Amino acid sequence: MSDQSSVVTSEHFRYIAERTAREDDLLISLKQAAAAEGIPSIWVAPEQASFMQVLLRLCRAREVVEVGTLAGYSAISMARALPDDGRVRTIEIDPKHADFARRWVARSDVAGRVEVHLGAGMDVLPRFETDSADAAFLDADKASYALYLKECLRIVRPGGLVMVDNAFAFGELFATAPSDREVAAVRAFNETMAAERSLQSVIVPLGDGLWVGVKK
Repeated sequence: MSDQSSVVTSEHFRYIAERTAREDDLLISLKQAAAAEGIPSIWVAPEQASFMQVLLRLCRAREVVEVGTLAGYSAISMARALPDDGRVRTIEIDPKHADFARRWVARSDVAGRVEVHLGAGMDVLPRFETDSADAAFLDADKASYALYLKECLRIVRPGGLVMVDNAFAFGELFATAPSDREVAAVRAFNETMAAERSLQSVIVPLGDGLWVGVKK
């Protein structure tokens, strides 16, 4: 045994990906169609989606809230981990993206488990009841992450999950001169998340870094 951690490299990421269930034809086609319609090619990695499904099943989640639908990839992936009466309430500010997600949800095997809510996160989240969700996933504008977190801590029940994407700031977390304008917001949010006393949290090195917290 050793108290030293292994250095996670790109080889480790490839190794994990090669040993994780791959995307099915629907998700592959969704990504191709999204690219063809000019929707940004940014979604969780398949191995990250699989890990999120494991977590949702472990906590027996039935209700999930997502901020940032984009093409609907993660909403469909999470809905597949829920029981037949489960539901993902996903929020999307862009009408084009919301329409695309609705169309692909309707074609999926979880059409009855995903609701796409059009609007800004901070306009829609306050409508959701306190303790009405078992888990939340944030993957939207990073500058608003702290605001979304506050609302989700109200919405998610005690013992529920809070997951937040892009903890590694698009691979630029340690860059001295980052090219992405949201890197500073990610760095600030990482400190907020680490200091949040109502959560026991850890960054999982999958995809672009996934915050996973359990509400105390």
